[in-house]
Amino acid sequence: MPKLKTNKTAAKRFKITGTGKITRRKAYNSHQFLHKGKSRKRRLEQEPVLFRGEQKRVKRMLVL
Repeated sequence: MPKLKTNKTAAKRFKITGTGKITRRKAYNSHQFLHKGKSRKRRLEQEPVLFRGEQKRVKRMLVL
């Protein structure tokens, strides 16, 4: 049976923590920061953990 290929777009967008959870980046965090407040910019820096259903789907794409 051939090797399973990793979905490269998913590999670039998601990170796996040491405990096995999958995190992602938030949107609206690349430019136009002048009109965004400090607290909003801080909140955008955080990397939220995916929900359980999404984690299953992403793990399948990452071949875990």
